[in-house]
Amino acid sequence: MRIILHIDMDAFFAAIEERDKPWLKGKPIVVGADPSSPAGEGKGRGVVSTANYKAREYGIHSAQPISEAWRLSEAAAQKGQPRAEFLTGSYERYSEVSRVIMEYLRTQGDVFEPGGIDEAYLELQSQPTTHNLQQQWKEAEEKAQEIKRYIKRNFKLTCSIGIGPNKLIAKIAAGVKKPDGLTVVKPDEVQEFLDPMPARALPGIGPKSEEVLKRAGIKTVKDIRLRPEAELAELFGKWGHEMWRKAQGIDESPVVEEYEAKSIGEQETFPEDTLDASFLTGRLKTMAQSVERSLKKGGFRFKTVSLIVRFADFETKTRAHTLKSFAQDAKTIEQEALALFLPFLDQRENPKKKFIRLLGVRVDVEKLSTV
Repeated sequence: MRIILHIDMDAFFAAIEERDKPWLKGKPIVVGADPSSPAGEGKGRGVVSTANYKAREYGIHSAQPISEAWRLSEAAAQKGQPRAEFLTGSYERYSEVSRVIMEYLRTQGDVFEPGGIDEAYLELQSQPTTHNLQQQWKEAEEKAQEIKRYIKRNFKLTCSIGIGPNKLIAKIAAGVKKPDGLTVVKPDEVQEFLDPMPARALPGIGPKSEEVLKRAGIKTVKDIRLRPEAELAELFGKWGHEMWRKAQGIDESPVVEEYEAKSIGEQETFPEDTLDASFLTGRLKTMAQSVERSLKKGGFRFKTVSLIVRFADFETKTRAHTLKSFAQDAKTIEQEALALFLPFLDQRENPKKKFIRLLGVRVDVEKLSTV
């Protein structure tokens, strides 16, 4: 038997902003790209990183185009509600808060796995006996309450926690009572918990998969569970098999103690599409310096440098080059990125002279200790 906790910080970036800036208290907050345009009409580019729960009432959510978030905020204002506060945010500050929280969480379970800047899994090892099973689940719930109290008291932030017999159930449970929620799903409660949920509740089912399911008359997790596995495989291939297993609440993936970043990168969506060589190469230099800071802070080195270019028509191209030896410095990143980028300024990679919307630089990394 496994007992797993999924800890998910509530609207993490926005919550830190509200905590640190009292004038934001109670206001709808959107953290992400700057929504303003040169004309100040909310035609900025980029996406929402996080929206607090007040902003979500307007229909604003993460990964949404910032211009759409602006439009929804203006629509709310026309109905007499407060406009959202748009903040570009301080990702360095968010990372530091995350680091301290994760250091604490690492001490609270037998196995710890970070799931990102604002979430983590804990596995509580249990005895394979039945007489103390109820007590073990009770202790897991008490542990979750203790974690919630500690985070609220020491960081003035809230988190939602899901407890389940595997990572899948714990993760879904963490999202049920947000914000500041706690949901426990024991092994014999899994199907009752999952069945009434919309199909979209299963991780991995996005808008496209949801549309295919609806056309097949499948709307809930129970509908997925009751369909033959072969039918789902016919619709989705290998993903159909995995979807069917998730609908049964099956997930055997381990909580992995050691996690190392596989790549580090920076990217930027520009306020206006451009082919200005001086501007673009300047942005690459700034990105290289930022990546270098992350490398040194994490104790990483790299061999492969990748460049991401997105044109104004959203066509996206990636180019990469692998060095003969490892490096850790911004100058090498900049030189490699420039070599990959320069062909996009002429006929070699950009024969139609399309303007560029986004640039990104990424390096594949490994720990220096592996030398």
